[in-house]
Amino acid sequence: MEIRNVAIIAHVDHGKTTLVDKLLQQSETFRANQAMQERSMDSNDIERERGITILAKATSIIYGDYRINIMDTPGHADFGGEVERIMKLVDGVLLLVDAKDGVMPQTKFVLRKALESNLKPIVVINKIDRPFADPKKTINQVFDLFIDLGATEEQLEFPVIYASGLLGVSSFTEDVSNAKNMKPLLDTIVNHVPKPNVTVDGPLQFQPALVDYNEFVGRMGIGKVFRGTMKVNSFVSVVRADGKIQQFRIQKLFRYSGLTKIEVDEAYAGDIVAIAGLSDIQVGDTVCEVGKEEALPLLHIDEPTVQMLFLTNNSPFSGKEGKFVTASKIDERLFKEVQKDVSLKVERSAGAESWMVSGRGELHLGILIESMRREGFEFQVSRPQVILKEIDGVMHEPYEEVQVDVPNDYVGSVMEILGNRRGDVISMDQGQTETRLIYHMPSRGIIGLMTQFLTATKGYGVLSHIFLDFRPVINVPVGNRQNGALISMSQGMTTAYAIGHLEDRGMFFLEPRVDVYEGMIVGIHNKDNDLVVNVVEEKKLTNMRSAGKDSTVVLKRPLEMSLEACMDFINDDELIEITPKSIRLRKKYLTAAERKRQYVKEMKG
Repeated sequence: MEIRNVAIIAHVDHGKTTLVDKLLQQSETFRANQAMQERSMDSNDIERERGITILAKATSIIYGDYRINIMDTPGHADFGGEVERIMKLVDGVLLLVDAKDGVMPQTKFVLRKALESNLKPIVVINKIDRPFADPKKTINQVFDLFIDLGATEEQLEFPVIYASGLLGVSSFTEDVSNAKNMKPLLDTIVNHVPKPNVTVDGPLQFQPALVDYNEFVGRMGIGKVFRGTMKVNSFVSVVRADGKIQQFRIQKLFRYSGLTKIEVDEAYAGDIVAIAGLSDIQVGDTVCEVGKEEALPLLHIDEPTVQMLFLTNNSPFSGKEGKFVTASKIDERLFKEVQKDVSLKVERSAGAESWMVSGRGELHLGILIESMRREGFEFQVSRPQVILKEIDGVMHEPYEEVQVDVPNDYVGSVMEILGNRRGDVISMDQGQTETRLIYHMPSRGIIGLMTQFLTATKGYGVLSHIFLDFRPVINVPVGNRQNGALISMSQGMTTAYAIGHLEDRGMFFLEPRVDVYEGMIVGIHNKDNDLVVNVVEEKKLTNMRSAGKDSTVVLKRPLEMSLEACMDFINDDELIEITPKSIRLRKKYLTAAERKRQYVKEMKG
C-alpha cells in the first residue's frame, strides 16, 4: 500500500477541520453506518465550543491502494509553531482559501512555511457555496501571494480544486452544482503529492515533530520514519539537541487510522507514527539504531512572545470553590502541560508560590487557564506582558502585522483605536461596503484590543494578526485601560440598594446578592481614577419605611466579563482570580492602606 503524507493549512476558520470530516466519511476508513460527530478532529471541549483547532492532529484514510496520512493544523497565529514543524513530516500541502474572504494574514504565514520547506501546494478554493463567493478574485490573490513569497516556477504550477467542505463535494471547475463527492480532491492528492522522500533500507532514523501525553504510556513523540524500520521492544538510541546520546526501549508504537490510534509492531520508512518509551522525548530528537547514530537537522520551535504570572489564590475566598488549590497541584498540572505543548515555557519563581508561564499569545495562555479552571483548579493570574529581547545591547519588543476587515461606516473609529496603540498604516483597500486595513504595531498594543475593537465595530469587524519581527522598544505606554476601577471597600453581599445608588459612577460587573471582599473590582469607573465604593450597604429601615420598597429598584444589566474580557481589562496592579465557578477581578493589594503604601514606595523607587 502506497503512502501519501499531506498537511491541510489555512487561515483560521477557512474550513480545514470540516473538510477532514468529509474526507474521513467518504473514504473506506469508516463504515457507512458509523456515527461521527461534526468537526470530529477537534477533540477537546474548548476546541469544539470555539470552533478552532488548538493542537495539530494526525489521521489517516484508506483510498483505493493508498494510505493518505493527513495532518490537520491550527489556523490561529498563536499556534503557528505547530504548522512549521509539521512541514517536516509531509510531502505536500492542501492550501485552503475561503472563496469569499480570500487571502488572509495566516494564509500568507502558512504558505511561506510550505514554500520554505520546498513543498508543492494543492490550492483548494473552499466554501464555494457561500453567498458572494468570488473564486476568480481569490485565485488571483493566491497567485499574487505565491509570487510575493518567491515561489519557484514548479511551485507556481499548482493544481486548483473547488470545494465545499460543508456539502462534502469537490470539482475541477468553479461550478460544483453537479459535484457528488470528494473524489476529485482525493485523486489530486494521490497524483500530485509525491511519495515520501525516505530511504526504505538502511539504519533507522525517526524524528518527532509533535509530542503528546497520556496517563498510561506517558509522553509520546509523533513523527515520521525517515529511514529503515522501527520495531516494538527493540533498543534504540536517541540523539539530543546538545549531541548527547541515550538508549531506551520502544514500549509502544501507534499508527493513526481514522480517529483512533492503532497499536502496531512495526513502522516503515514514510510512516507517521507515535512512539512511547522515552519519558522526556523532545521535538527534534533523532531516534536511531544503536551504534549507527546519525542526527537529522534540528526542528525550529517558535519562541514565546507573551508571559503571565500564575499564583496560588490568596484572596479571602480562597479554597471555597476549587478542588485543586495548593502550589504542588498547580506545579504538577503546569509541568504536565509542558509535556505536550512544546511552545509553552514554565519557570517557578524562587521562594514564592508563583510561576512565570510564557506562550505564543493571549489565546494560547487563555486556553490553558480555561482548561485548568474546568478541571477544578483555583489560582490567580496577572496581566499578560510581552517578552522583550536584547539584541546588540538594545531592548527589542515583538511587532505584529494586523489585518482588519471592517464595514466602511466604522473605518474612522477603528483607525483611531489602532493609532492610539501605536499602529502604523501600511495599506488601505476600500471596497464598496468593506475596507481592508493592514497595520504594523507593537504586540503589547494587541493585548486588550479585541474587546474594544468588537465594541467599536458592533461585532462586524474581523481582526487577524501574525508575528512580524522584533523592533527597538518605544518607551510609551501602549494599550493601558483608560478608565479606573470601582473597588469594594468591605466584605459582604452586594445589595440592589447600594448598586442603585452608585450606578451613575460607572458600569457594574455584578448583580445584587453576590459575595464580594475588600479590594475586589466590582465595576468600571466613568473617570480615569480608581474609586472605592460600598456595594454591601443595606437600606436603613425605620418605622417610616417598609422593607418591601427595595424590590422596586430597577438596575441596569451588569457587564458580563468572560475570561478574555478580564484579561483585556486588567492593569499591571490587578489580578484575575480563577475558580471553577467564578472569575473575579481584584487589586494586587486589597486594602486602601496597602495600595497607598505601595504607591509611595514606587514613587520613591
